[in-house]
This record gives sequence, structure tokens and C-alpha cells, in this order.
Amino acid sequence: MTFMLDAKPQAADLVKDSNDKNFAKDVIEASRTVPVIVDFWAPWCGPCKTLGPAIEKVVKQANGKVKLVKINVDENQQYASQLRVQSIPAVFAFVNGQPVDGFMGALPEGEIKKFIDKLGSQGGLAEEIEAAMTAANAAFAEKDYQTAAEIFVQIIQADREHAGALAGLARCQIEMGDLENARATLALVPPAKAKDPAVLSANAALDLALNPVDTSGAAALEAQLAKNPDDHQARFDLAVLRNGAGDRQHALDHLLHIVKKERGWNEEAARKQLVKLFEAWGPKDDMTLQGRRKLSSLLFS
Repeated sequence: MTFMLDAKPQAADLVKDSNDKNFAKDVIEASRTVPVIVDFWAPWCGPCKTLGPAIEKVVKQANGKVKLVKINVDENQQYASQLRVQSIPAVFAFVNGQPVDGFMGALPEGEIKKFIDKLGSQGGLAEEIEAAMTAANAAFAEKDYQTAAEIFVQIIQADREHAGALAGLARCQIEMGDLENARATLALVPPAKAKDPAVLSANAALDLALNPVDTSGAAALEAQLAKNPDDHQARFDLAVLRNGAGDRQHALDHLLHIVKKERGWNEEAARKQLVKLFEAWGPKDDMTLQGRRKLSSLLFS
């Protein structure tokens, strides 16, 4: 199974000067594939000299999620007039051939980034990435880690800061035993996206993989619980062993049992361990969803 994304635009293609003659091609048609920002400016405009370099910088940093087209209104007035540009700089965002957003005047770089981040979630490329993520997650769910990893890599090539794809690739690498590359992949996650649920899940899974559990003591712990079902420490240790052995259902059941019997035991160790496991299993995993429902029922009953 393969899933092909469009080739990522080269840096030179992300920013271009255009005119009224080429507006339909450079803006309207191009925006059917990727959102296009139009910057109406003039050489004599002071704020334009501030905004221009700032918006170019952020567009290039967006790594192909958007394009920028610059129109000199002194030489091209047709579309500026149609869009009722009354002062410059004037910025319009086009998606699927239509203006969808915009602003007037020079904005700080941080505000420009917010504008572009919002815009980058629209349009053909964003839709294609979303479809690719669906395909990759489906492959992962079927344990086809090689195919899933290949799709995640394609997504990262189109959007190198995509937290879900970076986390997904790391999870594939973990499942295939490539822990060092998983660590390296997660190091590529931008600090601003470190708290993304998928990233937290991948980091938790990596931590568990780097610290494997010795399951040889499971039989002894089972015997202890047979003698004393209220031995919370033995039950807790057994839950950790069961999860390490891949038996998530019994790990969940043992920890929920402790929460039900004595929620505050060992400073709520069972509840905290459940949260850690939910992060490692992933926010959309069936066991996580089941476990969260049962835990909430216990905590708020």
C-alpha cells in the first residue's frame, strides 16, 4: 500500500511577484491546491517595507503549507480594486479560488504566524495530509508498521512539524524495535507541540520500551494475591508486569481494582499509573477509551 502526497514546493516557488495578467493563474488557480496569500504593496509604502520581509520569512518557515504572491498596486490595480483595497499593505488569503481571510496594515511576526498557521489547515494540501494520516493510522492499527512508517515519512516531508506524523513514525519505530531512531524522531517535535497527546503517547511508549519489565515474577505475585486479594502492592506490581507482557486488559483490571478499593493508596499510585498507561497506549486506543470511562465512573460515582 502506498499513499502519495504532492511534491513539496521548493523555497523559490513559495514567494513570487505577480501582476493582474497572471493573477488568475498565480492566485485563483494555485489556491485550489494550496492556500495563497496575496500581499498588495507599493514601493513608497513604509509599513509595506516592514510587513513584506516578515511575511516572506513566515511563509518560507511554513514549509509549503501556503504560498505568497506579491502585487505592486502602483502597476496593477484591477484586482486591488475588485477586492476594494483602500489602504496598504493589504493582505488577502485565498483557498479554493476564493478569498477567505485577510488583514490591513503591518502585523507583528507572531500574529502573522498565527494567521498562516490557521490558513495552512485549509486547502488541498491540508486535506491530503489528513487523508494520509487516516491511512497511516489504519495501517498502524493493523500492525503494518512498515507501510504506516512510509506514509508518516511522506507527511513529514510535506510538513516537517506535523506532531501527529512525527509521533506516529516514532510509534512505528518503537514497534519495530528501532528505539534510537524513535528517540531521534521525537526530538524533531517543535517545543510548542511537545504537549500534543500523540507526542505524549509516543514518549510514554518509548519510555516503557527503553525500560522493559521483567515478567518472571508474575507467578509469585499471582500466588500472593490468591492468599491476600487486598495486597495492593502485589496487585500494582502484577499490573505493571502484565502491561509489560502485552496483557493490557489484566493490567487495566488490576489497577482499576485498586482505585475502587482504596483510591488514595500510596498517594494514588494506581490512578497515576493508569494515566501513564493511557498516554502510552494512545488517546484513541480502544483500551484507553475503555479505561478512561471506567476510571471516571469510579472517581465520580
